[in-house]
Amino acid sequence: MTSLATTPRGRLYLVPAPLDFGCATTADLSATMPLGTIKVAAGLAHWVCENAKSARAYLKRVNEISPLCLPIQALSLVELPREVHKKGDHNGNFDARALLQPALQGNDMGLVSEAGMPAVADPGSSVVRAAHELGIQVVPLVGPVSLMLALAASGLNGQNFAFVGYLPQDPHERVQRIRELEALALKSGQSQLFIETPYRNLVMLQALLQTLQHNTRLAISSGLTLEGAGIASDTVKNWKHKPVLPDNATPAVFAIGR
Repeated sequence: MTSLATTPRGRLYLVPAPLDFGCATTADLSATMPLGTIKVAAGLAHWVCENAKSARAYLKRVNEISPLCLPIQALSLVELPREVHKKGDHNGNFDARALLQPALQGNDMGLVSEAGMPAVADPGSSVVRAAHELGIQVVPLVGPVSLMLALAASGLNGQNFAFVGYLPQDPHERVQRIRELEALALKSGQSQLFIETPYRNLVMLQALLQTLQHNTRLAISSGLTLEGAGIASDTVKNWKHKPVLPDNATPAVFAIGR
């Protein structure tokens, strides 16, 4: 019998998902995802995911373009624990090695989040760390990444930028954080990108318009890759005269800079 130590390891594929999770409309998968990525996803029977229900829904869309290697019900989908969703796993506080047993047994695996690239503004970094620790090859696949699309469309500094995640929910702390990020952006030229839970988009926009200096540039990209995507970049002074963007239902990326 071949021992585990000599069994060739499978690979861990980082599989991007479309950016339309939770949106009223969906994007054409063949227009937003390379065929090569779709074919790799179709060939994977073992998955680590953020949410099994949304992962199955995504794989059903994959199956319409490239037939899955197994029926949906026969695929192995293991969810990241609830605490990872609530607290994140980017600080090294979760050991994901147990989730990668199929790869240790020679099976290729996929890591997928609900939207975009796993482990970028989403859970999954613990799985990637564990793969490196176990000697499992990590293979990132090509697909939509909202942060990069938003940055490219912002007109802000794309040579020096930072993604700072979510801002505080407490109004006083949020204002303080906005001022800190603005000061850094104006002093260093480093663009500052952040996100918000969609139903708080308008609260975030109001806080930005009330807090930022008039000449600071604010860029907002919502519904990226969707037909009705909204992308705008202007000074705060001019933003106050624009139609409301985004709404309280569509994922958005906010960015500020010179």
